[in-house]
Amino acid sequence: MIFPYNDGTIYYDIQGEGPAVLLLHGFLEDLGMWDELAGFLLKNFTVIRLDLPGHGRSSVYHEIHSMEFMAEVAHELLQDLDLESVSLIGHSMGGYVALAFLELFPSEVRQIVLLNSSPYNDSPERLLNRKRALKLIPKNKKLFVTVSILNLFAEDRREDLASEISALQQQALTIPTEGILAAIRGMMERKDRRSVLKKFRDSKYLIAGTKDEVIPISDSERTAKETGCTLIKIESGHMTLIENVKVIHEIVHFIE
Repeated sequence: MIFPYNDGTIYYDIQGEGPAVLLLHGFLEDLGMWDELAGFLLKNFTVIRLDLPGHGRSSVYHEIHSMEFMAEVAHELLQDLDLESVSLIGHSMGGYVALAFLELFPSEVRQIVLLNSSPYNDSPERLLNRKRALKLIPKNKKLFVTVSILNLFAEDRREDLASEISALQQQALTIPTEGILAAIRGMMERKDRRSVLKKFRDSKYLIAGTKDEVIPISDSERTAKETGCTLIKIESGHMTLIENVKVIHEIVHFIE
């Protein structure tokens, strides 16, 4: 479905009945990453998925797609759908967007699930890597996408999941270069939202991959202690939803 927003369009999907659950995908992904989880959730919930700005079939709006901007787009979509409260599930960058949504619209959030994500802002090392990416992508987008997607998976699962990895790489290559750059710039400028997560008193979960090289398990353990989140550890890399289907049943179990 198409949601006209400002001078562009946001592509989204809505299915099911019941309390609303908003699924927010990560960097270099689109709403298709939620296919299997959505299939389980829509039995009891209204499931909304969207391609975040600059990803999938949604428009590129600015040179920088801040987490706040993407959260506002998601909120406008929910308003248009006449949905007043929502459970948020965000993967990686989608978790950053979920936290921005929580800060901007706290009274509309029933619960939040961060999947392979973190409330921290970028470390100096991560900022340096992102700056390098901004220089590389216009010259060799294919190299960046191919390597980036591969590195999201635990090394010992890459051979078994070769077809899934290839499909994700091909999908990511369809994302406009401007959309990729806008998201990187937005992630670079995001702020630390540990206090936002700690302040939230309703249900909050952190699902972490024990082999995640993007969000190390030690960071997730520290986050859980600092913010009062329930931490669920899954044997996987950064792409837990694909690497270990056990997590799907975990998520379905505790969504309210």
